[in-house]
Amino acid sequence: MRLIKLLSLAMIVVSATCTAKPLDSGKFMKENVNFSKKQINKEIKMIEKSGKLLNPTTLKKDGTVFYCDYTDWRSGFFPGSVWYLYQLTKDKTYLPLAKKYSKAIEEAKNITWNHDVGFMIGCSFGNGYKLTKDPEYKDIIIQTAKSLSTRFRKVPGIIQSWDADKGWQAQRGWQCPVIIDNMMNLELLFEATRLSGDSTYYKFAVSHANRTLAEHFRPDGSCYHVVDYSMVDGSVRHRQTAQGYSDESVWSRGQAWAIYGFAVCYRETGNPVYLNQALKTFAFMKNHPRLPKDLIPYWDMDAPKIPDEPRDVSSAACIASALYEISTFDIPNASSYKLYADRILYSLGTPAYRAKLGTNGNFLLMHSVGSIPHNSEINVPLNYADYYFLEALSRKKNIEAK
Repeated sequence: MRLIKLLSLAMIVVSATCTAKPLDSGKFMKENVNFSKKQINKEIKMIEKSGKLLNPTTLKKDGTVFYCDYTDWRSGFFPGSVWYLYQLTKDKTYLPLAKKYSKAIEEAKNITWNHDVGFMIGCSFGNGYKLTKDPEYKDIIIQTAKSLSTRFRKVPGIIQSWDADKGWQAQRGWQCPVIIDNMMNLELLFEATRLSGDSTYYKFAVSHANRTLAEHFRPDGSCYHVVDYSMVDGSVRHRQTAQGYSDESVWSRGQAWAIYGFAVCYRETGNPVYLNQALKTFAFMKNHPRLPKDLIPYWDMDAPKIPDEPRDVSSAACIASALYEISTFDIPNASSYKLYADRILYSLGTPAYRAKLGTNGNFLLMHSVGSIPHNSEINVPLNYADYYFLEALSRKKNIEAK
């Protein structure tokens, strides 16, 4: 039954992707990698000239660059982007820079007050370990998994995302909030089990994925942003949003996190129920009547002023990267996912979304959205959009080299 379901979902996708217009992939890759190198080199030059370990994150309202510290959930993305540049270009001048920028956020390995250490350390030291096998990076990854594991809540069987006793989260009446973003942190736990031999991390990741699978999704395949669990009996108290338009709306980046996160869980466990969910959520987005023709979604697919709502490039880049990975799985019509990812990536590479050299605060992509409900980071570049764009380029390059 699971295989039949997987096959049917794959057929849904292939019907819409095999008619995609072929483009010169080699030319596209060369041009976008060269642009990325030149643009990020400009930022690196500014960082090195400052004498500080700056971490570019987004643009402030006055147009200047906001640099975050290691405690920011986005602190791993710029170091990770430099690691990807090193991988894409084989330019060894990036190696000491990637190491230095990663080292600057090492203390994130000890953070226990939120779930985002998977983003912070996985995107920086995780990529660094894949490329260098540095034993110090191995230890940092394992320590980060220990920190993240302190947030596992046995009764509901999940990893708590946010503390609910301070900040704006305390105003929501939550006990144990879990956001779909948390699926992106499970990859670090799987890696920690592989590196340490301790299966505890693997078990926590699977437990979290299973509960999320059961509670976060609507019948149509779309997902809620926040599920709040009871700390007493583990039951669901609320299903809500924090960054979407409404509790029942389709927040686009949440869908991207779900597609990517469950694809990772399938890769790490081989359990087809995870891939089924990734494909179902992707099919929902792909077939959404309000998805623009260029495949770059609105920040929320139910936002009231569509088509005059902001797009979210970060969602598109994340989905493209996930689809490239899915295309490498031994499943029916796997190549169709690459074709669709290509279409997203080609859109991102157009002047509508990719910045001109030397503009946009030296970020690669324009037009992402952080959180409209918080009036924060609306229609600006975001370092995680750039990160997943580079990751998608890297995955595309690896696939086409085979």
